[in-house]
Amino acid sequence: MSRCRLSLAIAVALVTTVVTASATEPPLTTVGSVDVARYAGLWYEIANYPNRFQKVCVRNTTAEYTVRDDGNVRVVNRCDTADGTSNVDGLARRVGGSTDKLEVSFLPAALRWLPIGWGDYWVIGLAPDYRYAVVGEPSRKYLWVLSRTPTLSAEDRRAIDALLRERGYDPALLVATAQDPR
Repeated sequence: MSRCRLSLAIAVALVTTVVTASATEPPLTTVGSVDVARYAGLWYEIANYPNRFQKVCVRNTTAEYTVRDDGNVRVVNRCDTADGTSNVDGLARRVGGSTDKLEVSFLPAALRWLPIGWGDYWVIGLAPDYRYAVVGEPSRKYLWVLSRTPTLSAEDRRAIDALLRERGYDPALLVATAQDPR
């Protein structure tokens, strides 16, 4: 019986810790506004929080955004894999008219009407000249650092790391994305 009580006490302590940690995390702050036409174009992935849907990517990961006539954004993600290349085509749409909070789906176009398969894409950092962007989402499980060039300056990286700490992310968890010189 004492084993059962110990297990129950540990379970309660773990649940309390998780609930307390979640409750103390402030809401994720975004940049406020993004000029979507200016944001469009090619971005190089500099680093990310590892995730299951990019496991096949080994280098040269990019995202290309094109504003469509309907105001949504076409998203084409590319990367080199061990066997060649991977391309995935998606769609980003605004959340409540916001330009810094988007939802992205990579489901086939015929299935995008479904209420599932959409992920948050929140711009939480953006250089004034749009040379780099930092993209996250409210749970802070996913994170991407993007740049208009295949590399970032040390100064920009320090600024991004400071921003990430302010936003509740751990910069130490970022994994650099290898980019060939272009």
